[in-house]
Amino acid sequence: MDAGRLDAAAKELQRLLAGRPLVTAEPFTTSLRTGYTGPAAIEPLRPTLSIGCYPAWTPAMPGASLAAENRTQVRSRAERHGWLARVRHDAERRLVTLDQPPVITAWDTTAHLRQLAGAHSTIAAIDGALGNAIEAKHVFDELLRAAGVPAAVRIPCVHVERLPALAELRSAVGTTTVVVQAGVTSGGRGTVIVSGEEDLPRAAQLLGPYRVAAFVDGWSSNITVLSIPAGDGVRVYVDRPSHRSVGVTELGTGPARCAGDDWSRPWPADAVALIIECAERIADWAWRRYRIAGLFNLDAILTPDQRVYLNEINWRDQGTTEVSAVNQQLRGLPPFIVAHLAVMLGGQVTWLGDPEEFNQDTIAQSGRAGGPYSVKARLTHQAPSRIGPGHPSGVYRLDLSNRLHRVRPGAHPADADTDSDEILLANLPGPDVLCHPGAEIATIEGLTSGGRRPFIGPHSAAAFTLRVHTALHRLFRPCPPAEGER
Repeated sequence: MDAGRLDAAAKELQRLLAGRPLVTAEPFTTSLRTGYTGPAAIEPLRPTLSIGCYPAWTPAMPGASLAAENRTQVRSRAERHGWLARVRHDAERRLVTLDQPPVITAWDTTAHLRQLAGAHSTIAAIDGALGNAIEAKHVFDELLRAAGVPAAVRIPCVHVERLPALAELRSAVGTTTVVVQAGVTSGGRGTVIVSGEEDLPRAAQLLGPYRVAAFVDGWSSNITVLSIPAGDGVRVYVDRPSHRSVGVTELGTGPARCAGDDWSRPWPADAVALIIECAERIADWAWRRYRIAGLFNLDAILTPDQRVYLNEINWRDQGTTEVSAVNQQLRGLPPFIVAHLAVMLGGQVTWLGDPEEFNQDTIAQSGRAGGPYSVKARLTHQAPSRIGPGHPSGVYRLDLSNRLHRVRPGAHPADADTDSDEILLANLPGPDVLCHPGAEIATIEGLTSGGRRPFIGPHSAAAFTLRVHTALHRLFRPCPPAEGER
């Protein structure tokens, strides 16, 4: 880590906070942990208070935390999406006890967050309504055209208010399989891949209008982009693209959905250069049109013949930002999230250097093997289950018998050398928490030189990942819920 740049970032954050407490309001109460733990940690980035769904753990602990799961003792998909309502009143009481009105950071600014923050707090986040307008799937292609993005990266598509017959959609976009998208939901919840007539009813459940696009086979990818105001325009910094895999594999415990991002697999230089050009054009357009800057994410597809297509935009900090930050740290730089906070608070970002040099280095870095990765693990047991005692989040090693052994505390992906069979299991539940089928039970993270990657294809997890997934489920035992948990 460049000590001078680290010091500059820490001092600017301290100056902007001006003694005000930093508070996070995101699903993970360990949000920002890759910035305040691990190598060259930035201590001012450690929140005074974290409000969220999942509890924190040592050494990722913020100053204090308020987790909905500690109240409900239940982990499920429904709990993940309704956590803020469950902790709102407790959070409001905590906020008024702080010495000064806080700076609250979140993925984006919503009406619920404004109610929580009150009149005196400062929210350091993208405006949610504006973000939704930019992210709306049915206007994505209009955005690309307005930004002057090359036609070569745009997927053939049509926009419809109602879904016609599948034959008509296939004729319109030129592929047998089509992709139906609607709304602004993330995590794939606003997307349905339609291969046959049986898939159309599920697509129709999405609320239109719809974007119906040709299906493009290849690796999905997430690219983190940072836009910083500079004079009449913006400086744009683009992180190396990931290889994202989403696949369902049958394990002994049931169907396992292995989904995540791998930044250790090389990308072709020409493809990365094209993505950088597109990101710069989009950032310039957004600044001219909306005067909006900060973090945003582009989703792309890399085809087997190394062509690139853009398929989605998320204008906000999001979950992948946590682990993608390791890419910046491996280059000796503070993570993008510090610069994002500075932009949200009207500060100066001096420590990232010239954007052209940064992006040229991104092209070089993307062509080399090695980097961080992150994989979401969901409970595949058919019945609600609890983890056995003595298994807190931290660094684990997988032995030859496919059993996980905790070897030391940890909170940063670089704490785990996956080439040596180590992984960081983050966000594990406590032994008293009842986990329902399909709930996220851990995030599997680590650093690899490229010799042990988490995925072998766009829809296939590697053998090591499947072994970890199986071993992780051995730590859980099915059990009937208590009366109050049903």
